[in-house]
Amino acid sequence: MSTGAETLRLPPIPYVPGRSARPDEGYFDPVKTGLSPALSCSELAMSPAFKGGLEAFSHGYFWEAHELWEAVWMCLPPASAERHLVQGLIQLANAALKRRMGQERAAGRILERADSALEEAHRRHARPMGLSSTDTDALRSVAETSIGAV
Repeated sequence: MSTGAETLRLPPIPYVPGRSARPDEGYFDPVKTGLSPALSCSELAMSPAFKGGLEAFSHGYFWEAHELWEAVWMCLPPASAERHLVQGLIQLANAALKRRMGQERAAGRILERADSALEEAHRRHARPMGLSSTDTDALRSVAETSIGAV
């Protein structure tokens, strides 16, 4: 696993398809280094990629959060509470990005899928990846209300 010494470096502005430049392929590789299905869910929850996704999302970098969380999601056990949780987070990031792009109907559909995944995660485990339902409700609120030009 990575040492945790990697620091998330966000691009100057969030990527929004059709509106801003996409980061170079490999931009987030330093914080994704060391991810592996051999890691435990708690190790993946402490990884720079998972934590970086939370940081990126909280700063309105929704595409970037998706990129980081997807790398974690691929390492999680199939059908686990943790995998459902990260799937829900990825969908929250996607919904927020769609809202930013003015695609309200798509955002609404994706939020419904996010809700289902997050509900299933919390049904299976009170705090998958260390996040409570209160934590994920707060993230959902950000996705639901995200707007802004880039």
